[in-house]
Amino acid sequence: MRSMWKGAISFGLVMIPVKLYAATEQKDIAFRQVHRADGGRIRFKRVCSIDGEEVPYEDVAKGYELPTGEMVVLTDDDMAELPLPSTRSIEVLHFMPADQLDPILINRSYYAEPETAGERAYVLLRDSLDRAGKVALAMVALRQRETLAVLRIRDGVLVLETLLWPDEIREAAFPFLDEDIEARPQELRMAASLIDSMTTDFDPDAYHDNYREALQELVDAKVEGREVTQPVAAAGEAQPTSLADALKASLEAARQSAGTMRAAKPRASLPEGGAQESGAKRSGQGRGQSTAKSRAQGREADDDEAAQGSARAGGRTRGPAKASTAKTSTAKTSTAKTSAAKTSAAKTSAAKSGAESGGTQKGSPADTRQPRTRRRAG
Repeated sequence: MRSMWKGAISFGLVMIPVKLYAATEQKDIAFRQVHRADGGRIRFKRVCSIDGEEVPYEDVAKGYELPTGEMVVLTDDDMAELPLPSTRSIEVLHFMPADQLDPILINRSYYAEPETAGERAYVLLRDSLDRAGKVALAMVALRQRETLAVLRIRDGVLVLETLLWPDEIREAAFPFLDEDIEARPQELRMAASLIDSMTTDFDPDAYHDNYREALQELVDAKVEGREVTQPVAAAGEAQPTSLADALKASLEAARQSAGTMRAAKPRASLPEGGAQESGAKRSGQGRGQSTAKSRAQGREADDDEAAQGSARAGGRTRGPAKASTAKTSTAKTSTAKTSAAKTSAAKTSAAKSGAESGGTQKGSPADTRQPRTRRRAG
């Protein structure tokens, strides 16, 4: 690690020279904005909004915009003249109990390493804070910004944690805080039992950034040229109907996972309504399969009937011999009632055909075919 600040811890007349190192780092995968077509990096330029020219970095200054739109320009020389008494020192203001520090105030954390000349005083301050169970409230200036900080102990090292100013904490003004909402005693008891069953020691190594790991695997797959598959989403579970049911189900699940209620009913057991619904789904699937099979057979029958109808229609249009043969075969294999019905249908079809053609002339082929069809059908 590289030190990012060098100074001294001062409390009373004691001075402890130290170096500060960033105690945390972000593990996010860094991306660059590129052109989708060719992968070229996209670069941004500092362009003046007045003359449209690119501005070198050394000519960039800080500007404070007034409500009127006017700009107050502050240079580096102006910023250097600001009084910062704690520029190179961590000035301890007072000591306080550690539980008085609200964690929401903590901003950044830094390790404080002692210089060789200040190791003895460093150990003295560390051990004194450890025995007293207190932290030191201090003032420090980092990156030209003065801020509050606390000194506490972690793994035998003093840690400097910068704090936000009180006016930087937003107020939690939500409408439900003004409403009269009361929790039921039964729900409170179940919630307390659930908390007790889920209470265990905190092990930070047991948790990982699953999103970052999956993103890294995606990048590796792109590099290796493999095909990326989408994992199958887990099936959704039935949602509890009330707060009490949710607490009860969570309590039972927590007890089962801890092994304290092995004889209890499993959480995933379905009620009677769920079993009936599952059976209904299975029977519905069976009926759906039978219905699909019947529909398939029906479509085959419809196709055969349509083919026969096309053959009969083709017989009537192509010539008298095919139509007479088809009708004679039907008369032999069907009952008299069916033959009569088909004969009547043939008469109706002939009448319609005659009407559409404007009437059949005497002596035409249609006129000579009609008596033969009638005699053979009879």
